[in-house]
Amino acid sequence: MIRSEASCFLFESARPFYLCRSCSFESVVMLLALASMEGVVREGASAVAPIAKWRNDFSRLFQYYLDRSTPHMTERWLGTLAVAVIYILRVYFIQGFYIVSYGLGIYILNLLIGFLSPKVDPEMEVLDGASLPTKGSDEFKPFVRRLPEFKFWYAITKAFCIAFMMTFFSVFDVPVFWPILLIYWMALFVLTMKRQIMHMIKYKYIPFDMGKQKYGGKKSAASSSGSRKD
Repeated sequence: MIRSEASCFLFESARPFYLCRSCSFESVVMLLALASMEGVVREGASAVAPIAKWRNDFSRLFQYYLDRSTPHMTERWLGTLAVAVIYILRVYFIQGFYIVSYGLGIYILNLLIGFLSPKVDPEMEVLDGASLPTKGSDEFKPFVRRLPEFKFWYAITKAFCIAFMMTFFSVFDVPVFWPILLIYWMALFVLTMKRQIMHMIKYKYIPFDMGKQKYGGKKSAASSSGSRKD
C-alpha cells in the first residue's frame, strides 16, 4: 500500500507528530511551508475582506449622492465656492504653499479652456463641409462642450480639496517668490482667454445659453391658427 506525503504526519495526544521512515526531510519542509503559506493567505484574506467591503459601500454611497446632486447646479457651485474660500483663507493665514496654488491655478485654467471649447473642433468641421450655424436660415445645432458642466464642477471641487489636503504637508511648501508666479499666471490667463475669444469670434459660437435660438412651439402654433382664421 502506497502512502501519500500527507500521511507522514500522525497527530497524537502525547506529542504533536512524528515522522515515518518513508518521509524525507525536504518533503516535510515543503509541507510545512505550504501549510504556513495557506494560513497566512487565509488570515490576509479575512483581514482584507472588511476593508474591501467598506470601500465598496463608501464608493457606492458617494456615487449615489453625486448623482443626486446633478440637477442642483447652483447649490453645487455654492459649495465649491465655500471650499475655495476655505482654501484661500488657509493659504493666506499660513503664508505658504504658493507653488501648490500656482499648480491649482494652471489646472483650473486648463479645465476652463475645455469648458469653453466645443466638443468638435470647428476647423475640422469646415474641412468636412459642416460648420456651426451662422445665419438664421441655417440648421440649429446646440453647443456641445468638450468638458461638460458637471465634470467641470467635479474636477474643480476635487482639485481644491486635494490642494487643501496638501497644505498639511510641509514637503509641498516650496519657498518661492509668489508675486512672480501671480504675474506669470495672470499673463498666461490673459493670453489664453484672448486666443479663446478670437476662436469664438472666428467661428461665431457662444459657449453659453444666451443668444441661442429657442423653440417657440406655442408662439408658432398661435400664429398658424391666426393665419388659418384669416
